[in-house]
Amino acid sequence: MSAVRSLHVGLAVLVAAVWGLNFVVIEVGLEDFPPLLLSAMRYTLAALPLLLLGGRRPAPWRWILAAGTAIGLVQFSLLFIGMDVGMPAGLASVVMQTQALFTIAFAVPLLHERIGAVQAGGVVLALAGLALVAGGLDGGATVPGFLLVLGAGAGWGAGNICVRAANPDDPVRFMTWICLVPPLPLLALSLAVEGPGEIGSALSGLDLGGLGAVAYIAFAATTLGWAAWGSLLKRYPAAVVAPFSMLVPIFGLGSAAVLLGEPLTARRLVATALVVAGVLLTLRGARAPRTAKAAGAAAPAPSGA
Repeated sequence: MSAVRSLHVGLAVLVAAVWGLNFVVIEVGLEDFPPLLLSAMRYTLAALPLLLLGGRRPAPWRWILAAGTAIGLVQFSLLFIGMDVGMPAGLASVVMQTQALFTIAFAVPLLHERIGAVQAGGVVLALAGLALVAGGLDGGATVPGFLLVLGAGAGWGAGNICVRAANPDDPVRFMTWICLVPPLPLLALSLAVEGPGEIGSALSGLDLGGLGAVAYIAFAATTLGWAAWGSLLKRYPAAVVAPFSMLVPIFGLGSAAVLLGEPLTARRLVATALVVAGVLLTLRGARAPRTAKAAGAAAPAPSGA
């Protein structure tokens, strides 16, 4: 393995670690901010790099709005609310990987894709892991939290379909542009649901921990993470890069155990192994794109992004 390729492997692992740790940082941020406000702040800051990137719009507005709604409004709102009402960070990082299953479920009727035997086997394996997670919810996880995070996975799957349909020539710029969509709707939802009082209390009690969490979620996990991931997708096929996303729940579970004290039970580890193995099979069952442009459109970033 050349030195350059080794560097790129290390970069892919580092991005997965950043995105896995992001679930822990979200948990920290939810201690200071209500979930909808936290999501609105995240996208407001994440949209700032667009001022530096500038340039032309990377895709038609309809796909920017559709992807921004599916990913920004649905996926991350449900993820943040689900974690707020009782879904541990480590388990959330595992359940979010079901996005691959939802992507396949949406791609069959909408993009007329076919499911091969290997992909079908991967879906069954991942569903078995998901059932193991659902059957083992305890005091640290709630049914509403689990269902909301599962819904977030569905939102991400819908977002994947929008990204594929948009087929942007620059995935990083495209993801930056969709960050323009969520802030105002999320702020309006926050005002309506969480209320001015809770928002004012959160903002008046700002501390370094809360500010650091928002900055990490917006810049490290979103801007820098996507820039690195996009650079890898330009150099290698999606089939080579995408499997590294399966390290995200590993880092998510590990960092949650070390930093938040979440238990690493045998049930959780087996469930994680089943979900990861299932998603890897679905990736192997898919035909690898032949061009960097297709690769970028076909392999959106993991949920931690």
